[in-house]
Amino acid sequence: MAWNLDSSRPLYAQIAELVRLDIISGLYQPGTKLPSVRELAAQAKVNPNTMQKALAELERSGLVHSMRTSGRFITEDTDMIQRLKEELAESHIREFLEKMSSMGMTPADTLALIEKILKEER
Repeated sequence: MAWNLDSSRPLYAQIAELVRLDIISGLYQPGTKLPSVRELAAQAKVNPNTMQKALAELERSGLVHSMRTSGRFITEDTDMIQRLKEELAESHIREFLEKMSSMGMTPADTLALIEKILKEER
């Protein structure tokens, strides 16, 4: 995982987003154990308290759960993971469409351009 963090937003929120993305993209499979807080903090080069806060946020969302002495695990709720994936994809698509609209492109123009690019990639 690439830990590209910046100072524009709280680090814990960025970390939570990155771990969430790793979960919905399949890097962390449902039911698998996450590395320890200290391991993840060392990888991300952040204070363990910052990592703890990020993981606590993921626990509150239900994406991660703790087992007292065993560590943290990814939810086994594949429907939840799929729902989060679709919500994130929809958010990115809406953002993209807003940018295209601000450039003066109609939905039809945007769709035609997407189709053109997809044909070129085949």
